[in-house]
Amino acid sequence: MPVSYDVDPSAVGRLTCASLTVANEGEEVVLNGWVNRRRDLGGLIFIDLRDRFGITQIIFNPEIAPEAHAAASDVRNEYVLRVTGIVRKRSAETINPRLQTGTIEVEGHGVEVLNASQTPPFYINEDVDVDESLRLQYRYLDLRRPALQRNLILRHQIVRAMRNYLSDRAFVEVETPMLIKSTPEGARDFLVPSSAQPGLFYALPQSPQQLKQLLMVSGLDRYFQIARCFRDEAQRADRQPEFTQLDIEMSFVQPNDVMQLIEDLFIDLTRSFSEKVIVATPFPRISYHDAMELYGNDRPDIRFGLTFKNVTSAFASTGFQAFGNVVAAGGQIKAIVLPECADYTRREIDELTEMAKRAGAKGLATVAVGPEAIKSPIAKFLSESEIAAITTGIGADVGSLVLIVADQAPVVAKTLDALRSDMGTRLGLANPNQFAYCWVIDFPLLEWDADNNRWDSPHNPFCGFNEEDRGKLDTDPGNIRSKQYDLVLNGSEVGGGSVRNHKRADQAKIFELMGHSPEAQQDRFGAILTALDFGAPPHGGIAMGIDRFAMFLSDEVNIREVIAFPKNQRGMDLMFEAPSTVETEQLTETGLALLPKAEE
Repeated sequence: MPVSYDVDPSAVGRLTCASLTVANEGEEVVLNGWVNRRRDLGGLIFIDLRDRFGITQIIFNPEIAPEAHAAASDVRNEYVLRVTGIVRKRSAETINPRLQTGTIEVEGHGVEVLNASQTPPFYINEDVDVDESLRLQYRYLDLRRPALQRNLILRHQIVRAMRNYLSDRAFVEVETPMLIKSTPEGARDFLVPSSAQPGLFYALPQSPQQLKQLLMVSGLDRYFQIARCFRDEAQRADRQPEFTQLDIEMSFVQPNDVMQLIEDLFIDLTRSFSEKVIVATPFPRISYHDAMELYGNDRPDIRFGLTFKNVTSAFASTGFQAFGNVVAAGGQIKAIVLPECADYTRREIDELTEMAKRAGAKGLATVAVGPEAIKSPIAKFLSESEIAAITTGIGADVGSLVLIVADQAPVVAKTLDALRSDMGTRLGLANPNQFAYCWVIDFPLLEWDADNNRWDSPHNPFCGFNEEDRGKLDTDPGNIRSKQYDLVLNGSEVGGGSVRNHKRADQAKIFELMGHSPEAQQDRFGAILTALDFGAPPHGGIAMGIDRFAMFLSDEVNIREVIAFPKNQRGMDLMFEAPSTVETEQLTETGLALLPKAEE
């Protein structure tokens, strides 16, 4: 069932603008709210009074209440009023089915202007496009609009359901500090100077990772928190510098325990707050290797096929130099099959080629499978067996268009991922009324960082590894599978976690592979390393992005639409004009000085 915004009037403590029905006919009532719309019909004045619950029509008749009518003559949109009057049943021809209160109106007997309003910089009572910068500058007005209020109410109900779900399963909500030690992993930290210790800094937490692990060492075996997190990184439509996550940690668990807990929770949340269909339960589990091979990324949208077909082996001894050189250089040749697209025009194919080039490819090869022959610029360079390999060999039926990219693996993956995503939408295959969840598992524990000549963690350095891969720690770190698991929804990661290293020797070994000396380990991670020496239990957890999940359930495409006071795409708060300069005295107190700006 979809989310409900109905509220028992008795819970509010006053009548709301959605409270009244024909059952209240004849009652004297008091309503408070904003003027959503005022209409003067040359005698009668109609005011639609709005609060977050709904709208009630007030009618002022000069023959019944002349003073109230005179007061209503002076009000304008967004004035704040207190209205007294009598509930009247509307006649059949004046019933408004679009309003929850459309069967009644209030005959206004008194009006008190609680506050006047200037003319708003944009319409609040109409669903019109408004420049986002203006909306963010006047966010308190933007939040009066019903769509944003619905989003915030939905978000509240999601969080309440999460709390109830976990509390019913013996989890304890614990708040962790907002001022912690800066660590070198992950995105850039937001730093906070200390005036009590000039020259020293706190960091705002990117996540409560070490803190929740320390809670497991403490014996508090089931923790959760609606945690505020901070990352100083580039912004995009589904990312903010400060965000909220459902943070969970559990003792004595394996990956399946955490995944099952979250899967049950998200099935319940989706069915409670959305009418969209969940494509498959239980959620499919896809290895990182298969995700990269078939979809080109580790967050696949599985609402539709168009999976990659690897045809590299078919061109091992090809005479077509463009493909042969790629194979000789250790690259890949992969394709996707677009059904019923063989009649694409030259212009349409050029558009796809330009998309491929923007993704990094040198070009795009195409093969259109017609009823009698194929049509392709590269057909004359290929043998019959090679043509068969990239048509019937990969399931390209008559009417299909095959898109082929030949390059090094990262370029192939990025290019075909971009083409697949675009075509999934263009062909109507990515059903907007479906939620396709999947788990991605078996991530590599470490990846080689050529720039810094060391191993690095693709997730976080506390992630545990499969015991059967232990022998590779000294011989083949790049092929160790981690105990990481990510939950993906319609091509976006909505959360991720892992079972951790609970023994000091294992954690120290990971840090060593990442280039941290014993001294650096103690300086940067001393608290967690020391704690692992004191009987740390096996433990694991997960963090789920509340903002991003609320964005999906609200049918929004921008995460700012589900956050009360977001930053813009440059990380700026346009309402408070932050970040901003501070007084020199404040810098002096914290032992800081600003460097002069470099000359352009």
